[in-house]
Amino acid sequence: MKVKVISVLEDNYMYLVIEESTRDAVAVDAAVPKRLLEIIRKENVVLRAILTTHHHWDHARGNEELAQLFPGLQVFGADERIGALTHKVTHGQELTFGAIRVRCLFTPCHTSGHMCYFMWEDDSLDAPALFSGDTLFVGGCGQFFEGTAEQMHTNLTQILGTLPKDTKVFCGHECTVRNLKFALKVEPENEMVKEKLAWARQRDDEDLPTVPSTLQEEFLYNPFLRVTEEPVQRFTGRTDPVEVLRTLRSERDNFKKPKERPNPQAMLAFDWGLFKPFLEKK
Repeated sequence: MKVKVISVLEDNYMYLVIEESTRDAVAVDAAVPKRLLEIIRKENVVLRAILTTHHHWDHARGNEELAQLFPGLQVFGADERIGALTHKVTHGQELTFGAIRVRCLFTPCHTSGHMCYFMWEDDSLDAPALFSGDTLFVGGCGQFFEGTAEQMHTNLTQILGTLPKDTKVFCGHECTVRNLKFALKVEPENEMVKEKLAWARQRDDEDLPTVPSTLQEEFLYNPFLRVTEEPVQRFTGRTDPVEVLRTLRSERDNFKKPKERPNPQAMLAFDWGLFKPFLEKK
């Protein structure tokens, strides 16, 4: 099982998971078809399915186009709002693609239909992989757009947090530096946060991805997985884990908000060349 990390849009990741013996492939969050097709051709693989974590356009925008290009393409997800959906999956459901096995993990909160995907190969010595969408990030977690702190606490502690500690975490966005800056505010004495932040800044300077991390690492520096730790509780002024998480998310939402950035849909339109006819007229 080989995972291709594909940077798209402003800070999104989509992934191509390749079954190396058959050269079949599964895409995760296929937002930009053109870029995905380039990788498919380069790797000389056949796209068999798309796994979509949630319905937001920057994760699911390419489904319809790819479904037209590949008749019979299977599109999996847990939300009817996902474009070109062919298979609605449920928590704990297992899928098989050649030697690749997938367990669907329902993590509602960022959206009410968010699904993470845990992948492994039975006879492989490689660590399993978690495609966590916008639920768990390197050093952070997703915003509670359609859910509650109680749900996110369940997601992080009972569903994702109980996976094997060597699990590689492939998340939906590159926001590691900003997440770890906040983590350092929460735990200014945490040496693991300092080390990871320095490493992430260097990766950022070199325009390299910070994924994957591992679940074991996340428990050392991700404040949203450290809600029972005394320094994190002291920062929030709370001791109940759910209230700690709720306060952390509120503080993170208001942490050094970035300057106004171009509209993401407009940037995507530029990517697709939709403005080209107008620019050529000028």
